[in-house]
Amino acid sequence: MSSKSQQVSVGITKTFPCSYLDTQMEQLLMLQEESIDINLFEQLLSLGFRRSGGTIYKPQCPHCNACLPIRIPSASFTPSRRQKRTLKNNRDLVWKIVDKQADYHYGLYEAYINQRHSDGPMYPASKEQYQHFIGSAWLDPVFIELWSEDKLVGVAVTDILPNSLSAIYSFFDPDEHKRSLGSLLILLQCRLAKLMKKDFVYLGYQIDESRKMNYKKDYTPYQILTESGWLQTPDE
Repeated sequence: MSSKSQQVSVGITKTFPCSYLDTQMEQLLMLQEESIDINLFEQLLSLGFRRSGGTIYKPQCPHCNACLPIRIPSASFTPSRRQKRTLKNNRDLVWKIVDKQADYHYGLYEAYINQRHSDGPMYPASKEQYQHFIGSAWLDPVFIELWSEDKLVGVAVTDILPNSLSAIYSFFDPDEHKRSLGSLLILLQCRLAKLMKKDFVYLGYQIDESRKMNYKKDYTPYQILTESGWLQTPDE
């Protein structure tokens, strides 16, 4: 695979048990380069790839195609009634963007993983795992912080690219579950993309059969990557 400025090699992993569907085996296409041009990375996003740390990957599973790359066209996105209530109910929170990872982020991440995802592959949380997952030698994300007075309650880790935003991961205070902070952080990324005049917000993979990964179609209109290209849902 190549662009005008860079050539990269693509490998494939062995199969291993899927993290989201108990009955399936997972296999990934992977790129692991010391440096990736961000324009090339954005092209890879448009082909269905994602970033985890410095590794770029895409599901290439032998017997399953449940992982559907999904993105939101920022100009046409409109919050639903429920999402408008989420925005209204969290008007007391302050959000800001920082361009450096902060030590105080990790405590919130650890509480989120250990309380909300104790049955997942990221449990138990550790600083080494967090740094490997979030950090990248060739692209520095930004961190959208949510504050309730002097208490940090949510963080969205986001890549800002020439024409899009890519939502890497969000974590929030498990004790504030009634606020729907996960939804709020997606809504803020959509708002930021519109303010920055970016075309899309990439949300990763929609997995209809997974309780933890089937919520992204709630943000409409959205586009799903198919064999025929990106197909957009009708406005709702």
